[in-house]
Amino acid sequence: MKIQVMRRLAMSSAAALAICAAALPVRAATDGDSAAIARIIDEGMNRSQAMTTASALMDRIGPRLTNSENHRKAEAWAMDLLRAQGVPTVRVEPFDFGVGWNLDSYSVAMVSPRRLPLTAIPVAWSPPTSGTVQAPVVIAPMSREEHFAEWKGKLAGKIVLVSLPGQTSESKEPVFERYTDAQLSELDTYTKPVFDPNAAAVQVRNRRFQGKLAAFLKAEGAVAMVKMSYRDGMLVHGEGYDFQPGQTLALPAIELAQEDYRRLVRLAKTGAAPEIAISVAARYDESNLRAENVVAEIPGSDPKAGYVMAGAHFDSWIAGDGASDNGAGSVTVIEAARLIAKLGVKPKRTIRFVLWSGEEQGLLGSRAYIEQHLATRPVDPSLKGYESYIAWRNAYPIKPKAEYGQLKAYFNMDNGSGRFRGIYSEGNLGAEKLLKEWLSPFDMLGADKLVVSKTGGTDHVFLQAIGLPGYQFIQDPLDYESRVHHSNLDTVDHMRGDDMRQAAVIMAGMLWQAANSDKELPRAILPTQPVPTDPFKVRDPAQ
Repeated sequence: MKIQVMRRLAMSSAAALAICAAALPVRAATDGDSAAIARIIDEGMNRSQAMTTASALMDRIGPRLTNSENHRKAEAWAMDLLRAQGVPTVRVEPFDFGVGWNLDSYSVAMVSPRRLPLTAIPVAWSPPTSGTVQAPVVIAPMSREEHFAEWKGKLAGKIVLVSLPGQTSESKEPVFERYTDAQLSELDTYTKPVFDPNAAAVQVRNRRFQGKLAAFLKAEGAVAMVKMSYRDGMLVHGEGYDFQPGQTLALPAIELAQEDYRRLVRLAKTGAAPEIAISVAARYDESNLRAENVVAEIPGSDPKAGYVMAGAHFDSWIAGDGASDNGAGSVTVIEAARLIAKLGVKPKRTIRFVLWSGEEQGLLGSRAYIEQHLATRPVDPSLKGYESYIAWRNAYPIKPKAEYGQLKAYFNMDNGSGRFRGIYSEGNLGAEKLLKEWLSPFDMLGADKLVVSKTGGTDHVFLQAIGLPGYQFIQDPLDYESRVHHSNLDTVDHMRGDDMRQAAVIMAGMLWQAANSDKELPRAILPTQPVPTDPFKVRDPAQ
C-alpha cells in the first residue's frame, strides 16, 4: 500500500507544477486532487512554518485565558497571520462568556520556620491580594458543605489549606510514550452508551462547591485559601471556573505544588504552624463580557456544495504557555490554512478554519458556533458557564437550523502535539470507508489507523452530539497527560517539530479531499432523549 501511494505521488508531481498559481481560480479537474496532495506534502514537510508559528504564539504571546487581554492579543496576531498567508476571509464571532481576568505577577513563599520560595499559581478568576499578605497556615480539609461546621470560628487571620495531602504517587506508567500497534488496536472497540440522569446534578454540585467554600472562608475571616495540585512533580495548573459577574471567588485562592503543600502539612502537624506570604497582582475586566472565536474561510466554487471545517481551541490555562494544550492544534490549523491557500486553487466546497475560545470552561465557543449556525437545544437562558454546558448536553429536542445540512465534515486537533496515527470514527461505522480513503495518501506518514471508539473533552463533541460528522485525530501521547496537560510545563519545549509538520500536512490533506470529494460522510441519526442505562436503580443526586 505504501509503495503504491509513493508511486502515485511521484507520478503526480509533474501535474502539480502545471497548477496555476493565480489567486484562487475555479478548482482543477478531479484528477488534479492527487497533485494538490503532493504539493501539500512537499510544502508542509520541506518548508514548514509550524514551529516558527508556534514560537511566535507561545514564546512571544504566551498563555491565552478566555477573555483575557492576552487572548485578544493572540486573536489579532492570528488574524493578521491568516490574512498574510492568503486566506481571503477572516473574522471573529463573539459569544456571551463572562469576566476577563489578567494576571500580572504573583509570588508565594514560606517565611517561617525558614524562608523558601514555593511553587504555586493563583487560581484563575480568583481575586488579587492587597499587597503581600502573610499569615500562619491551618490545615482544614473541606470537600463538602457538611465540613464547614467543624471549622467555624477557627480560621480568622489564617491561610487555609483545604485539600487532603494524600500520598506521593507511585506511577508505573511511562512519562513519555508513542502508541504501539497493540495499543492502537485496543482503541478499536465500540463502547456502549451510558446515560445516568443524576450525573449532571453531581457535576454541577461539585463545580459550585469552590465558590461556597471561598464564601465560607471569607465570612470566617480567613486571609486566603490554598489547594493542592492534582499531580506531583512540582506541577501546578491554576484552573478556575468562577468567571460570571458577581460570582467570582470571595478571597484569594492559590494552588500549591504537592511537594510544597505536604511540607507545610508536616510542619503544621509537628510544631508551630508555618507562615507563608502571598502576593497576587490580578485584574478583573468587566468592560466586555463577550469572548470570540476566530473564523477564516477559503471560498468554494460551488455555493450549494456546503463546507468543511477544521478547528482547535485557542484558549489555554495560565500556568504554562498553552503550547501542547492547545497551541499545537491551533498552529496546525493555521499551517493547514497556509498549505491550502498556497495551492492557489479554489476547492469545490468552502473550507472553514476556526480557533475556538472558551473550550477550557466547557466547550463554550464551539457550542456558541453550533447555536448560531447549526442547531439549538432548549436550555434555560439564565444558566451560565459550566451549568449551562451541563444542561445543554441533556436538553431535547434538538432543532436543526438552515446551515445544519451544509457542514459536511469537521476535523479537530486537541490531544497535544503528538503525530497523527489515524482517526476516531466515533462509532459511525458507515463513515469508516470514506475516512479510510481520505487517510490513505498518508499511510507512509504513519497515519493509517481508523478506530471505532469515541474520544471526548474537546470541540468536536457537541457536533457529534447533534448528529454531525465531527472527528478527532488519534495522536501519540508523548508526555501530554503525564506532565504537560494544563501544567506549568506546557511550553514549546514539549512540542515535537516533526510531529507538527506531519499533523499539519494530514489536516490540510483531509480537508482538501473532503472539500472536493463527490462523496459525503454519512451522518449519524439525529439524537433524541435517551433513557437511563439502569432505570430501576435509584440514585441520590447528592452522592
